[in-house]
Amino acid sequence: MWSFDFKHIMKKILLTLAICSIALIDAIAQNNPNPGYWQQHVDYKMDVKMDVKKYQYTGTQKLTYTNNSPDTLKAVYFHLYYNAFQPNSDMDALLSNIADPDSRMVDTKTVRGRKVFESRITKLKDNEIGYLKVSKMMQDGEALETKEVGTILEVTLKKPIAPKSSTVFTMNFDGQAPVMIRRAGRNSKEGVALSMSQWFPKIAEYDFEGWHAEQYLGREFHSVWGDFDVKITLDKNYILGGTGNIVNNNEVGYGYQDAGIDDNSIKKGKELTWHFKAENVLDFTWGADPNFIHDTYDGPDGVKLHFLYKNNPAIIDNWKKLQPVTAELMKFFNENVGPYPYNQYSVIQGGDGGMEYSMCTLITGERSFPSLAGVTAHELAHSWFQHALATNETKHEWMDEGFTSFISDLAMLKILPKDQQEDVNPFGSTYKSYYSLVSKGMQEPLSTHADHYLTNRAYSTSAYSRGSIFLTQLAYLIGWDNMMTTLRTYYNEYKFTHPTPNDFKRVAEKVSGAVLDQYLIDWTQTNNTIDYSILFVEEVQKNQTLVTLGRMGRMGMPLDILVEYEDGSIETFYIPYTSMHWIKPNQYVQYERTVLDGWGWAQPEYKFTINKPKGAIKKIVIDPSQFMADVNQENSIYTK
Repeated sequence: MWSFDFKHIMKKILLTLAICSIALIDAIAQNNPNPGYWQQHVDYKMDVKMDVKKYQYTGTQKLTYTNNSPDTLKAVYFHLYYNAFQPNSDMDALLSNIADPDSRMVDTKTVRGRKVFESRITKLKDNEIGYLKVSKMMQDGEALETKEVGTILEVTLKKPIAPKSSTVFTMNFDGQAPVMIRRAGRNSKEGVALSMSQWFPKIAEYDFEGWHAEQYLGREFHSVWGDFDVKITLDKNYILGGTGNIVNNNEVGYGYQDAGIDDNSIKKGKELTWHFKAENVLDFTWGADPNFIHDTYDGPDGVKLHFLYKNNPAIIDNWKKLQPVTAELMKFFNENVGPYPYNQYSVIQGGDGGMEYSMCTLITGERSFPSLAGVTAHELAHSWFQHALATNETKHEWMDEGFTSFISDLAMLKILPKDQQEDVNPFGSTYKSYYSLVSKGMQEPLSTHADHYLTNRAYSTSAYSRGSIFLTQLAYLIGWDNMMTTLRTYYNEYKFTHPTPNDFKRVAEKVSGAVLDQYLIDWTQTNNTIDYSILFVEEVQKNQTLVTLGRMGRMGMPLDILVEYEDGSIETFYIPYTSMHWIKPNQYVQYERTVLDGWGWAQPEYKFTINKPKGAIKKIVIDPSQFMADVNQENSIYTK
């Protein structure tokens, strides 16, 4: 251990750079700075009726689809996500074949002394499965041929959609909410009746790479931005919350008395229609239960926060405490990423863990307060990195989950008092998770499609931990000021435009002046690891010590080196990485720093001289911040 409080110094740097008031970028938001950029647009109008006893629903959909691409489309594809919750579906098959299936989706038993996993989907009965079926589909009034292939509806067009033109699809659909298996469905473990996410026929995304119409296996999504006008009719005793704003004259969850409907008609009928509208969102999600409490809280900049949770005495206090914390979290994200782009956000008890949706989240609510605040921080942060930026998370899940994990961990460092934090170091467990994956030989490139990782552990560690480390390590490369400025500039320039990894890299390069191509390639497209070693410390003259370093891993980095002397003094050395063509600003201004010659990737060793006798040196440490993800830190320290 160091004889001085270096962890305190690093924590102070984090708090100063990311928590104090930092001026937001003044540039006007652009519609993607890349020349020739385009994206599709959709307008949904749906009228749905839910039978709360059978958990079945019927609906109509009118979809206006605008083709802003330069291509003529001869076919379109729709997602039918609920079809995944059926025996023999692809999701069922994956659960039966992956080495470490999601524990929420399988049962375990022991056969001949060996643990065997059984998919819960396989056991679903006809009245328990999920399904979504489309009928009477038409394009501009003309009937269309459709083919259902698992969770995808293939639609052949009689009238191709020309570039820069629109067409109108109409359809009838009926569905059944599955017994709660993953994210969506009915009767969660905490007793929430309906968790309705990805419940309607949803047109697939078409972008510069073509159609994205993969089978749903339970992980990530890629969606088209659009406007939604949705009417949901169900038992009048249910209280709803979700995406968008209620337009039939009531606040979310206040109930039928304030729904703008004549009291006499309510008394005569058993149902109530909830009418929502939302603009420029990726999806439409809702949760409902007859026993919901609904609270509202004023968030920053006029945003209305809604909280819907079960009337369970064991959780009410935590949900009340959550409300001002959520407002603080939103303020933090506004200051450190950019303004929240909508006028409401709803935190709804439901689902089977925590999952982000447009203008809302579904989270489990029977948690300790630190856990409840933590999951809310994470899901709320997705509003910036997924629902406003919307990278294709099926291909670049690390840009959504990882960036979200980074900023929510940083927010929790400020928002939650230290004595309530479950992890004092907001990034320590993140690095440990990555190191563990590497040590077990389970690492896969971040460029792996989210659905195609060999193990769930590799997927989750890659998406959440390695994606978060991409940012903290970028801060190590270019400095914390530059990294946080990059984050805000990226959001400002690319929100609502589906940016790619290269877009983020280019923002970081323009902000800092560094060349970061090798960093992006090595960290996201390979399994290359970082490992720098102090090989020799030798006194070559009376007052000179020669230090020899070795690059043991295949990934190159610049190096911060800190030297502590026997008299208690400290100095630092910085070795630039020649491929970056750049020198990082001094992050430790309280210590004298010497900038050495650069170290190129092809050179296995590097030597530099300390103008002190060897006996005067107490310790030498490569990267005392530990933000460089060196997989073997034992060889990065020399101790007298």
